[in-house]
Amino acid sequence: MDPGVNAQAGAPYPGAPAGAGAELADLLQRSARGDRAAFASLYDATAARVHGLAVRVVRDPAQAEEVTQEAFLEIWRTASRFDPERGSAVSWLLTIVHRKAVDRVRSAEASSRREATYHHRNQTVDHDVTADTAQASLEARRVRAALAGLTEVQREAIELAYFGGYTHTEVAALLDLPVGTAKTRIRDGLIRLRDTIGVGR
Repeated sequence: MDPGVNAQAGAPYPGAPAGAGAELADLLQRSARGDRAAFASLYDATAARVHGLAVRVVRDPAQAEEVTQEAFLEIWRTASRFDPERGSAVSWLLTIVHRKAVDRVRSAEASSRREATYHHRNQTVDHDVTADTAQASLEARRVRAALAGLTEVQREAIELAYFGGYTHTEVAALLDLPVGTAKTRIRDGLIRLRDTIGVGR
C-alpha cells in the first residue's frame, strides 16, 4: 500500500488484515443490493466485534445477544445508506450497534424508574429524598439537553468514553481515528458540555 495512504482506511480495527476496510465496504454495498451471501460474509467478519461492543454497553450477555441481532437486522435493512466517502464500514456498523445498545439501556432504565415510582407512591417518602430525586432528574435533563447540542462526532466520542466506558485508545479504534483526534473530540465535547450546563448553577 502506498505509504502516503492513511493506514486506517485499510485496517478498520486493531488486528484487521490490510484491505479489510475495503472488503467490508464492498460487502455492505453488495448487501444493499440484496446479496444474502455478501451479508452472511459481513456477519461472519464483524459479529464478534459487534457483540463485544453490545456487551460493553448493556453489561448483560443475554441482552447483548438481542442487541446484536437487532443491529444486524437494521444493517441489512439500511445498508444502502452506507457512504464510504463519509467514513469506514466498521465505524458505520458500530454506530448502529452502539445506538441500539444505548436504546436498550435507556429502555431498561425507564422500566426501573416506573417500578421505583410505583414503590415510592406506596410509601411515605422523606421530603429531603424527594427534593434530591427532583434535583437529580433536573440535572439528568440538563445533561441530555447539553448532549443534544454537541456535534454528532463530539457526541459519539463522549457517549463511547463516558457511557460505554471505553478508554481514549479504544474510542479511537472504534471510530477509526488517530488517538489524538479521538482525544480532541472528547475534550472539545466536554468543554461544550461544561459551557452549556454551566458551573455551579
